[in-house]
Amino acid sequence: MPTLSAPVWEYLAVLLAVMSGFLFVLMGLDKFKARTGRWRISEKTLFLFALLGGAIGGTAGMFLFHHKTKHWYFRFLFPLFAAAQLGLCIYLLIQ
Repeated sequence: MPTLSAPVWEYLAVLLAVMSGFLFVLMGLDKFKARTGRWRISEKTLFLFALLGGAIGGTAGMFLFHHKTKHWYFRFLFPLFAAAQLGLCIYLLIQ
């Protein structure tokens, strides 16, 4: 069985950073599209990327761009997912 060359939390941290950056950009892009009346990014897509590790960037983008802040499920679930992802990373770090 192959072994990892770095601790698991480092791989998770890289995944969270990449996915967070991507979702941050998606939130900004969707806000731009909302203002200009263009085709939008679906809420399902935004939540999928949040669940796949981008919740930190999604939460930052939500508040920075003031986008989706009127929807309770974004205001509540994005920070909840972000806390869970950070908590998992910290848990793996201290193991």
